[in-house]
Amino acid sequence: MNFLKDEVKGLFKVYVTRKIPREGLDLLEGYAEVKVWEGELPPPRDVLLEEVQAVDGLLCLLTDRIDKDIFTAAKNLKVVSNYAVGFDNIDLAEASRRGIVVTNTPDVLTETTADLAFSLMMAAGRNIVTADRYVRDGLWRTWDPLLLLGRDINGATLGLIGMGRIGQAMACRAAGFDMRILYFNEFPVDEVEKKFRAQKVTLEKLLQKSDFVSIHVPLTPSTSKLIGARELGLMKKEAILINTARGPIVDEPALIKALQNGVIAGAGLDVFQEEPIGKDHPLCRMDNVVVVPHIGSASFRTRTKMAVMAASGIVQTLSGNRPENIVNPEVFTD
Repeated sequence: MNFLKDEVKGLFKVYVTRKIPREGLDLLEGYAEVKVWEGELPPPRDVLLEEVQAVDGLLCLLTDRIDKDIFTAAKNLKVVSNYAVGFDNIDLAEASRRGIVVTNTPDVLTETTADLAFSLMMAAGRNIVTADRYVRDGLWRTWDPLLLLGRDINGATLGLIGMGRIGQAMACRAAGFDMRILYFNEFPVDEVEKKFRAQKVTLEKLLQKSDFVSIHVPLTPSTSKLIGARELGLMKKEAILINTARGPIVDEPALIKALQNGVIAGAGLDVFQEEPIGKDHPLCRMDNVVVVPHIGSASFRTRTKMAVMAASGIVQTLSGNRPENIVNPEVFTD
C-alpha cells in the first residue's frame, strides 16, 4: 500500500469533523488540503456524507458514525483516524474489507482519565458537588456535626473492573490513599499485585466487598450491560459506582432504580447510555450522583497530544508508511 504521489502540499484532501487543537491541524495543513467542520455539534449526517465524497483522509470523533454508507460515499478514502482510544463508532470490518486504514489515539489519555475517575470517586464520596451548591444557594448557616457527611477514601476498598492501563493508573492513585485494591480482570497482573498488593477476585466478590467500584473495561459484546440489576444488588448499600469507560457497560435504567431505591449510595459518571443527556434526565435530578459531560481526556496537554496523534495517523498512511497506531493492520501491506 503506497499512496504517496508527490510532495506537493494539497495533493491530498482531509476532512476533520470538529475543531481540534491547533497543533493537529498544523500538521495536517502542512501536508494536505484540510477542511474542518466549524460547528459545536457534530456535522449532520447529510453534510458528512457529502463532505467525504472526495477526501483521502477523515479525522473523526466518537460522535461520528462511520459506517458502510460513509465508506460507500467516500470513493477516495484511504484512512480514518479516530480522535479517541475507542473506535466502536467505526464499522471496522467494513473498513478492513475495503482496505481502508483505521487509526486511533491510544495510551495518551491514561493518566488524565485516571485523574478524572479518582476525582469523581472523591467528589461523590465526599458530597463535593452537593456541598458547593449548598453554599452557593445560601443554605449554609452554621457548622453542623451532621452536615453533608460523606465516606472516607483513605483506607476504603476500591474495586477495579478491568486492569488495563487506566485500571493500573487508578491502582497507583489508590495506593497513595492506603486503599485496599480488588480487581476483576481476564488474567492476573502480577506487577500490580506485587507493587500495590492488589488482589484478583471474581466480579461477584469485588462487588460485595468494595466501597467504591470503578469501571475500566472497553465496550464489547461481552461487557455490554456488564453491570445490571443483579450486579448492583450485590454491592454494599454504602457503595459508590464510578464509570469513565463507556455508558452501555452499565444498564442505565437499572442504575437509576438502584440509586432511587437506596440499593447503592451514589455514582460518579462521565459516560452514559446515550449522549448527551439533558437537565431533565433522571440522573441529573439526584443529589447522590455526580455527572460530567464525557471529559475523561479533557486536559490541555492530553487533548493536544490526541490531536497530533490523530493527524499523524493520516499523514503516515497517506505517505505510504505504516501508521504507528493502526487498528486494523491486516489492510496495510508492503
